[in-house]
Amino acid sequence: MYMRMYENFSGCRVLSYCLMSNHFHLLLEVPPMVEGGLSDEGLLHRLSALYSEAFVAEVAEELVEARRTKNEAWTAEVHARFSYRMHSLSQFMKGLLIRFTRWFNRTHGRTGTLWEERFKSVIVESGIAARTMAAYIDLNPVRAGMVKDPADYRWSSYGEAVGGGKKGNGKKAREGLVRAYFCDQGMGFDSEKWEEVSRLYRRLMGLALGRKPGRAVVAGKDNGLGQSTMNTAEMLESKDNGTVLKDLGMAKMLRCRVRYFTDGAVIGSKEFVNEAFANARERFGPKRKDGARAMRGSGSGAKGQLWSMRDLRVRVN
Repeated sequence: MYMRMYENFSGCRVLSYCLMSNHFHLLLEVPPMVEGGLSDEGLLHRLSALYSEAFVAEVAEELVEARRTKNEAWTAEVHARFSYRMHSLSQFMKGLLIRFTRWFNRTHGRTGTLWEERFKSVIVESGIAARTMAAYIDLNPVRAGMVKDPADYRWSSYGEAVGGGKKGNGKKAREGLVRAYFCDQGMGFDSEKWEEVSRLYRRLMGLALGRKPGRAVVAGKDNGLGQSTMNTAEMLESKDNGTVLKDLGMAKMLRCRVRYFTDGAVIGSKEFVNEAFANARERFGPKRKDGARAMRGSGSGAKGQLWSMRDLRVRVN
């Protein structure tokens, strides 16, 4: 609930998520603020996601008075009071963690901090990197041995998308996964594309809904989500493994814990990582010539497709 509240308030969008017993993972898109800033109506709409109706009404009255007196500085101050917390990864995480901590402490009768350390963040390129990261996040409960099928885990984007139903609360999750999967092709947050993406995403994770041999097919609308007719072993052993992943190793890699996905700093194509390195050149020593580093250990399945900013040599698995 808090995650969706801050999503609506901040303008950041959750593409994929998974809440585990003592930590959580998010794939977050942080778009820039619209040129010229939010309108008064846009600001009030954002505030309604996080604040009470009475509070929003007070801000609305303040804006009306500022506009009536043509006091542009006052109007700008009202907007700035809230907009600095929007379209910002650090502010999104700060607000979310504080709200969750307050709820947890109140529910369990405790006080003090809840989180052991500051959150870790990795910059992820759109395209194969975003698709792979989304699937990696949704497969967390499978790797932890909590469920055999990610669709059975309630507290994840995939579980929400599958379990929400046409009239349920799975629309946001479906929109996020559609965006994660097709963001490099200009696709927006379109839940109507979920039928197609559900099949592709399912295949990307290397898991199957059915057990009969054969190619993957899209189910009709009456049957709901698209379904794959290729089981897990057949997917992983077939020549093209039934996925959009060109390398069989990447499908298998998603079953492993890959430290690069939490500590890699930047994940994407060689060109993308090198561009990020060039933009932050002053943070690295003079001996380093470029940024892209091949993934090792459990991340080696991405060889030739994904690179990392950090070269993790110690405890790479």
